[in-house]
Amino acid sequence: MPRAKRGFKARRRRNRVLKFAQGFVAGRRRMWRRAVEAVHRAWMHAYRGRKNKKRLMRRLWIARINAGARINGTSYSRLVDALGRAGIEIDRKVLAELAVTDPGAFAKIVQTATAAA
Repeated sequence: MPRAKRGFKARRRRNRVLKFAQGFVAGRRRMWRRAVEAVHRAWMHAYRGRKNKKRLMRRLWIARINAGARINGTSYSRLVDALGRAGIEIDRKVLAELAVTDPGAFAKIVQTATAAA
């Protein structure tokens, strides 16, 4: 009786992992055990990177808003406080986009917020 080698299911599972390992260097893409380690580590870093991306984007938005606010004679913290007091609910993503692409509209928002506060 020939030995059982687990058939196509195991091969399909191995090939799926090896497909994720394409582009890795040396044995990390060819050797099954090394590939599994590398793929799991890559997934771990990707998961962490998705969380970090949110932090980094918020920092970028705040830096852009601060730059735009300082051009208009105020600071980021004063602007955010004034927006809250004036009841203007624009999130940081949109404010940062306005500060970069449409400085005139951003200046109007700053004027409105600081006048109302």
